[in-house]
Amino acid sequence: MKKTIFIIDDSATVIMSLKTTLEMNGYAVESASNGKMALDKMASGFKPDLIITDLNMPIMNGLEFIKNVRQILKFTPILILTTESEQSKKDEAKKLGATGWLVKPVAGTDLINVVKKVLPGS
Repeated sequence: MKKTIFIIDDSATVIMSLKTTLEMNGYAVESASNGKMALDKMASGFKPDLIITDLNMPIMNGLEFIKNVRQILKFTPILILTTESEQSKKDEAKKLGATGWLVKPVAGTDLINVVKKVLPGS
């Protein structure tokens, strides 16, 4: 069975690019354009195998999303994919429950390598 990856980003271009790369590598992909939409979807029972979220989004940013989603999904790996590279932001994300941090733009091969590391059996 395919592993499902949930992409949360306010850029349709980023979602399309990630979705194409991930689907070409055998993953199922769902997406949302902000943390609130993502959280609503998860509250209704959606349980992805991996979450990839942007940091800076309208309505609910990535850090708020992680803080909230960790109350629903304790162990699902969460990767942050963002243009930010400040250590303080990385530290805060890790404290809230992020598994890893990728800086945009990320090459397709690098993305897949990281996904395989944090998603056992993929």
